[in-house]
This record gives sequence, C-alpha cells and structure tokens, in this order.
Amino acid sequence: MSTIAIVGAGPGLGRSIARRFGAKGFRVALVSRNQNNLDRLVDDLATDGIQAHGFAADVTDRATLASALSAAKDLLGPIDVLEYSPAPPDAQTAGLTPVDAVSLTVESVQPQIEYYLYGAITAVRQVLPDMLARGAGTILVSTGASSGPVIHPPFANIAAASGALRNWVLNLHAALAPQGVHAAHVAIAAWIGQGGPKSQPSTIAETYWDLYNNRSEPERFYLDEEMTI
Repeated sequence: MSTIAIVGAGPGLGRSIARRFGAKGFRVALVSRNQNNLDRLVDDLATDGIQAHGFAADVTDRATLASALSAAKDLLGPIDVLEYSPAPPDAQTAGLTPVDAVSLTVESVQPQIEYYLYGAITAVRQVLPDMLARGAGTILVSTGASSGPVIHPPFANIAAASGALRNWVLNLHAALAPQGVHAAHVAIAAWIGQGGPKSQPSTIAETYWDLYNNRSEPERFYLDEEMTI
C-alpha cells in the first residue's frame, strides 16, 4: 500500500487530495499546525474508509516539520507522494501580509521565503532519500498563480517567494526525472471553494491525481476562468 503526505492539509484542497488518493488505496499522512483540526479531518476521511493520520507541525519550524514527516514514515512506511501546499490561517498574525512590488522590502519578503521555499525544501529533503533509493516517487508542490503565470503586483512578496519555489521545483523535475522521481509544480489561479465549478477543491484535486499518473509534465497551470482579482 502506498502513502501520500499532504503538508498544509486542511478542509478544502488538502481534504480533497486526501480523498482522491485515499479512494485509490493510499494511506494518508496529514500535516498542518493544529492537531484538533487534523483529528477532525482524520475522522471525516475515515467515514470514506480512508486510513489517515494527523501530524502537527508548522512549516516555518523546520525541525518540527522534519519530525512530523519522520513520524509519518515510522507509522505508515516511506512516503511515495509528497504534496506541499500550506496556506496561512491569518496573514496578519502569521506575518505574511501581502506587500506590493513598489513597497517590497527584505523584511516583508523574508517570512514568505521561510513559509514557501524553506518549508518546501525541508519537506522534500525529508522524503527524497527514500524516493531516490527506490527509484520512484512523486513530489507535487502548489502555489498561487502569482508564482509565474500571472503578474499581480499587490502580491509581490508572495510572488517573489513562491516564484523561487516554482523555479526550484522545475529544476528538481529536470534533475530527478532520470532517477525515476517525478517533481511537478501546480500554479492555481482560483479562489478555492469560492467560485464556480472549477474553483471547487474536489475538481482541482483531479489535477494532482492526473499529474501522479502522467509523469512527464513539470508544471500544470490550473485556471478558473471565472476568477477575478
């Protein structure tokens, strides 16, 4: 039985990805900040017959994130698929307030880099050695579309950090493909769960299942045409 670890698991896209992979027999490791929320999500997935376990960690706390993924491996076995898509609960309290391109400072971009890039590097470094040893594995990394496909100056600090993450994942794809490991980036241009049918998390989750099965693509741009910024 295979295992997927979802970093940034919540009641929207994370749950839908868990449900999509779990329906195909995957065990699910859910990683996010709040253990109570994780427990509710585990119970919800159990009603669908999906074996899921929650591991509390903050992506900005690298040691805790690494420990959570290590605990997931100890309980569920090596991670076959890593999906990384954290979302802050409150940009103000998390220090992740959007800053526009003209006002951008080192201080305003640094927390975003910690959140997007450093968190992803930590997660990947935790699971990649086992994937390379097996010659198989999948790494799926999600950002908003301002990471590259969409230019949106009011989110410049987010775009700078998520753009760096996107670039790294594209390089990972090129470096890892010959070794049997598939890395891909998903840029999401949608207000998840707030618009039409294409904004619904269950619909977006199909993109991840498709990328898992069709391993040639380094990137997928998911666009909800009804989205307005």
